[in-house]
Amino acid sequence: MTLKRFKFLILFVCLVVGFINFAQEKQKITVEYSGNTSTSPDVEDGALVFLRDKSQQVHFIHKGVNVWCDKAIYYEDQDYLEAFSNVVMKQGDTINMVAKYVEYSGKTQRAYARGNVVLTEPQSTLKTDTLHFDRIKQQAYYNTGGTVVRDSSGTITSKIGRYYMSASKYQFVQDVVLVNPNYTLNTERLDFFTENGYAYLFGPSTITGETSKIYCERGFYDTNKNVGHFQKKAKIDYDNRTVEGDSLYFDRTKSFASATNNITVTDTLNNSIVKGHYAEVWREKDSVFITKRALAITIQERDSVYMHADTLMLTGKENNRITRAYYNVRLYKSDMAGKADSVHVDHKKGLTQMINLSRFSTGDAFSAKRKPVLWNLGNQMTGDTIHLISNVITEKLDSLKVFENAFLVSKDTISEDGFNQIKGKRLIGLFKDNELYNVDIIKNAEVIYYLRNDKNELVGINKSKSGSINIQIENQEIVETRFINQMDAQLFPESEFPKAGKRLRGFDWRGEERPNSVEDLFKDDPPLELPTIKGLDAYVPPEEFIDDEVTKRINDAGKATPKKENKAARNLPKKNTVTPLTEREKKQKALNEEATKAGQ
Repeated sequence: MTLKRFKFLILFVCLVVGFINFAQEKQKITVEYSGNTSTSPDVEDGALVFLRDKSQQVHFIHKGVNVWCDKAIYYEDQDYLEAFSNVVMKQGDTINMVAKYVEYSGKTQRAYARGNVVLTEPQSTLKTDTLHFDRIKQQAYYNTGGTVVRDSSGTITSKIGRYYMSASKYQFVQDVVLVNPNYTLNTERLDFFTENGYAYLFGPSTITGETSKIYCERGFYDTNKNVGHFQKKAKIDYDNRTVEGDSLYFDRTKSFASATNNITVTDTLNNSIVKGHYAEVWREKDSVFITKRALAITIQERDSVYMHADTLMLTGKENNRITRAYYNVRLYKSDMAGKADSVHVDHKKGLTQMINLSRFSTGDAFSAKRKPVLWNLGNQMTGDTIHLISNVITEKLDSLKVFENAFLVSKDTISEDGFNQIKGKRLIGLFKDNELYNVDIIKNAEVIYYLRNDKNELVGINKSKSGSINIQIENQEIVETRFINQMDAQLFPESEFPKAGKRLRGFDWRGEERPNSVEDLFKDDPPLELPTIKGLDAYVPPEEFIDDEVTKRINDAGKATPKKENKAARNLPKKNTVTPLTEREKKQKALNEEATKAGQ
């Protein structure tokens, strides 16, 4: 290398070093307007005191941040500023903070504010007593309680809060309350995005409105559109009705809710429970639609009624309640069971209609199987349509009507293949204590009956035809038969009874179809495949506000003045000392369980 080139290199290095030093000097806090300047024995040597004058406040600038105040102390050797009285701190056009007192380090770019602190950004306003602001992280943090106001969403208070400026996101922790004109949200952990109004809930949470209350332990709520979805022990309470499920969707404006997987809808006013794996609830219409192994339970004092169908619909207020069940409906009660294609229940009238839809023609090979069938104790009744009438006060069966092709069958008590059979155009039955005691067969009545004496010995087999028949039943046995307008009657010894005549036309014994338990209602259902609910990811605790990177910045700031107090280390916030969520969840769970038991 020539001497000339060496000198040029030395000159270049000096220029670069000088530029760097100059640039670093320019990165320090700059006094834009000093007002009245002085030194004071109350502060360290080298610190300057600035006081506003009559024209304006003291003004400082640092990397796009402007600070105004009535009084300031500037520690130039540490590039550290204390601002007093009517402090205003602005970052660009988006962040504005006012406080009574602010400390700011040009080296760490951290600010500490206290005294009526107000931080304003385009979508919200944060108020707190003490606030920490990290310009490099673009985060603000408080742990002494704070309030955030957002016009369209309401007011949010919490013990601990952090604002992520780049994401326009608040993270609230401990005793979080969002108050909106239409509802109040309480939770332990809330992530809130100010631009779109999205709220993410973690831990035991409730949203209480005038007509509804939502509970979940993980959920999402759009505060602008008033819609949300909720998981983990999610439930909605409204109008004496509770909707529970693995996943719930709620639209407050439409008064609509839907639920997916392991759903229970409890109606305390109508003493009913509906279960399934997909449901829709319309509050204003007072209707519930539920499918996927739908089960309706009418709770009675002594004996509840269970109804299973592909789809269930419940509509109407308490005094005008209607239940509709569609496709392969099955009923079960301890003393009664039934099957039908569809069922319609008018709770006000106590009328249950078991219907065979017209889509199943009489020529269909399966039409007999699809006809409504009702079992009461040992009796089987079938027909094109069956009506059950209950006493709405006593909740006991009063009567039944079978329209068209009525057929009553019961097995003979002794013979293996003997069946007592009664058929006609219509059948009317009367009940006492839920047991059939009187039956009238109207028009074109036919009977095959195994007649026995007091010793239960078979006397003969009666086969008769008449216009109508009245039958009296006691202890599930026929004790008296009256034939009206009898046209033909014959008593056969069993040995002489023609085998071809043992069954009346239309005979169809369906005893193997009878549900004998609640579990039997589902025995013919295809395998159930439920959708996977992903929901929200599990809560991840945030990193500490003063993490390793911030600690390094603070330590580096103190190296320039090792014999003096490192002012950048002043007023550091404590760690997020929050009661662990798991403990709070345990307490909340215990309270919920106690409340549930008390409600039962």
